[in-house]
Amino acid sequence: MISILLAGAISMVLTLVGTRGAITLLARRGYGQEIRDDGPTSHHTKRGTPTMGGTVFIVATIVGYFAAKIFTGRAPSASALLVLFLFAGMGAVGFLDDFIKIFRQRSLGLRSKAKLAGQTMVAVAFAVLALQFPDERGQKPASPFISFIRDIEWLHLLPVLVVIWILLLIAGMSNGVNLADGLDGLATGASMMVFGAYTLICIWQNNQSCATAPGSKCYEIRDPLDLAVVAAALTGALFGFLWWNASPAKIFMGDTGSLSLGGAVAGFAVMTRTELLVLLLGGLFVIITASVILQVSWFKITKKTGGVGKRLFRMAPLQHHFEMLGWEQVNVVIRFWIISGLCVAMGLGLFYAEWVAG
Repeated sequence: MISILLAGAISMVLTLVGTRGAITLLARRGYGQEIRDDGPTSHHTKRGTPTMGGTVFIVATIVGYFAAKIFTGRAPSASALLVLFLFAGMGAVGFLDDFIKIFRQRSLGLRSKAKLAGQTMVAVAFAVLALQFPDERGQKPASPFISFIRDIEWLHLLPVLVVIWILLLIAGMSNGVNLADGLDGLATGASMMVFGAYTLICIWQNNQSCATAPGSKCYEIRDPLDLAVVAAALTGALFGFLWWNASPAKIFMGDTGSLSLGGAVAGFAVMTRTELLVLLLGGLFVIITASVILQVSWFKITKKTGGVGKRLFRMAPLQHHFEMLGWEQVNVVIRFWIISGLCVAMGLGLFYAEWVAG
């Protein structure tokens, strides 16, 4: 428990202090955000705000985790290192995207195929490695089963299908957080709630682990306590970053941050055997992604059938629809945080109810 608290505290302090320095450095170098011309006009005032802030909480999370391990004298686990690898790897893809935007002074960075290729390489490497490294009980970081709150025994997949399934989960969640990152503090606050939930889930799974407390209700998870340390480090880092990212944002996380956070959410879902439950825990990201899919699909259908494309929303992703309706950005963010909090609460409630029902 000390390592969990320590990781969270160290990473929070690092982002509180480090983000202030990053703002100064990025502003001095002119590393400002480019704004899409087809976005809400109110966003044009944000042009030039320092971006790539995700770099700060990526570094803070990694340092916070390893500092906690050094302090407690415990070796890092395979599960924790794999989540950190996925977190940093997806962040590296986002960093390239952000850097190209800044270097070429345009709102679009990596080409879609190049960005997808980068995400795929990191995700496939994570999936393949997660099926290795069995512990003394033969438990591996990832499972060949699709899971909800535990492995679903009749949904056993061949190794190649496991890799594809994990790839889809990572791609969906990373792009979901990326789509949510459109308003000051929205993605940061929502992600912070999800990682806070995973901290609690991992602590509970450790207390009821089949390795230490075998029984009909125990959890077959490889390294639940060490995963809780990573989740706490992420939660603390985002607390510190939100201080500077809240409206009016002094810095944006950029794709560096959003892709890394989405990857980490998916990584925790895989490691904790909550792959379908994450659709509820990260419900806000699912809703926002669905709004884009519906908008594009409806436009194509109406254009094909009637000759003129129509839109379901004034603008997608969904948060911009409410901006176009006249809502203040801060109101949209707070109300979407409430939705995210409700999704997290329902997910945790369902997780606990499953254990009680047994």
